[in-house]
Amino acid sequence: MKIRPRTVSLLGATALVLSVAANAATPDPARTQAYIHKAWGTLTRSLDDCSALHDPKMDARPVLYLPAGLPKPAGIDEVAKRCKVEVRTLPMRITRLGELRPSSLPAEGLLYLPRPYVVPGGQFNEMYGWDSYFIQLGLLADHRDALARDMTDNALFEVEHYGGVLNANRTYYLTRSQPPFLSRMVADVLAAPGAFKDEAERHAWLVHAYPLAVANYRIWTRPEHQAGDTGLSRYFDLGQGPVPEMHGSEYYRGVIDWVLAHPKDDPGYLVKASEHPDAAEAAKLKTGSCDIAASTVCAGAWSKGYRLSADYYLGDRAMRESGFDTNFHFGPYGGTTHHYAGVGLNSLLYRYERDLHDFALQLGKVAEAQHWADAAAKRKAAMDKVLWRPERGMYMDYDFVAGKPSAQPYVTTFWPLWAGLATKEQAAALAKKLPVFERKGGLAMDDRSSGAQWDEPFGWAPTNWLAISGLDAYGFHDDARRLAGKFNATIDRSFAHDGTIREKYNMVLGNADVQITAGYKTNVIGFGWTNAAYLKLHQLLQGMPAPAAARSAEAPVAH
Repeated sequence: MKIRPRTVSLLGATALVLSVAANAATPDPARTQAYIHKAWGTLTRSLDDCSALHDPKMDARPVLYLPAGLPKPAGIDEVAKRCKVEVRTLPMRITRLGELRPSSLPAEGLLYLPRPYVVPGGQFNEMYGWDSYFIQLGLLADHRDALARDMTDNALFEVEHYGGVLNANRTYYLTRSQPPFLSRMVADVLAAPGAFKDEAERHAWLVHAYPLAVANYRIWTRPEHQAGDTGLSRYFDLGQGPVPEMHGSEYYRGVIDWVLAHPKDDPGYLVKASEHPDAAEAAKLKTGSCDIAASTVCAGAWSKGYRLSADYYLGDRAMRESGFDTNFHFGPYGGTTHHYAGVGLNSLLYRYERDLHDFALQLGKVAEAQHWADAAAKRKAAMDKVLWRPERGMYMDYDFVAGKPSAQPYVTTFWPLWAGLATKEQAAALAKKLPVFERKGGLAMDDRSSGAQWDEPFGWAPTNWLAISGLDAYGFHDDARRLAGKFNATIDRSFAHDGTIREKYNMVLGNADVQITAGYKTNVIGFGWTNAAYLKLHQLLQGMPAPAAARSAEAPVAH
């Protein structure tokens, strides 16, 4: 029996939503903030809460996996009995992301984490990779330093026991990570006044965290994550074929149907094939498309005489690692994401390298600090060479397979400002490009509507926060405050309308009226990173200083 998406029970906030909606006829920031303050509790999960063990995306009995070699946590048998969950141990110790294939496990399940964590909301009932960074920002803004540290401790635990910060702590995510924010999470916890009892504890924690942060960084320098010979990185999932979480979905059939309806826009996604291939054809499809015998999702991914190519599935998986699922910027349905050296990813890695430099210095590792400074300088030079387009005044993603930059702007062009790697001249040029993205409700993803949720007219909390905080850090305070006011007003208007906070918004209309025609069509209630961005943008509007990430960038060295 398929588990119904339990958005009401997972949020645990039905009464809160209804009561607030009944009382909020006009936008009121105070009401929005009051809701957010309460929402952290409804979105927090731990093994004390049986609802944390259930996965609305799958239809199997709950299974909880412990890492190999980990002593049995206290109370786990009681949890198993009370929550009617099966507890298993992973068959091997994982030292590298992708080392254990999820298909080798007898059942999908939740991966154990030792500390409480905040989930995004709705069907996203687990701890997500890049969501967690933004959620942590919100927790720190709300003076919940202990829970913010818990989030980072869980991310470090994932690196130690599962090979890296995961897309989320489910077994079917063991082959991919998400946008790399772990170093920022560590840095922000180190700076939090309530995270440690004294300086000795803070130092001991950094001694533990630093090598794990380095290990997580190494994911992005592995050959699979290299963007050809550009010296830059790309997103790449270490699995093959369709993703298991699409079980019961028509998503892949929708991709096939779209490509058939737009043949001129087909990057080579389609493979002519039977719906029920014989053994010989099925053997060919293992390399040309996917393994029908091994995956029910693969078997069902057929429409009108066609299946999807193996390369499309690599791109689809890479798109999910990027967090931009679904977009048309990196090919229709994001299916060529793995062909790109992305501005966003490499900006995050530059910041990561600068953070590792700072951690190494704090630990007295001078030679290592210089190594990280050199790595950051090298990445900046490669970005200036490959991604900066002076004639456009923007950073543009680069298709290293085709050997040409993307012709389509994307809001990640502002992420180098958050990372602190742009020169003053580059920053000034970028600020002039705000009209490409700016709408009534804030910053849209781009200026080309595709019907997918990570394209125009939609805007998201993380992309707005990174762009706005970066602009503010480079001295474009008026722009930053104007955009912060627009985005928070969008949230206030939507909240006044129905008493909910959503994962994404319509930037053209300045509300939560989201009509999607390609890919995921829901606008989930919750929502962790929107709550966080709202609080951070409110601080900016109140005159709080620019975020430390961009202000502390080593401008004299890199520029």
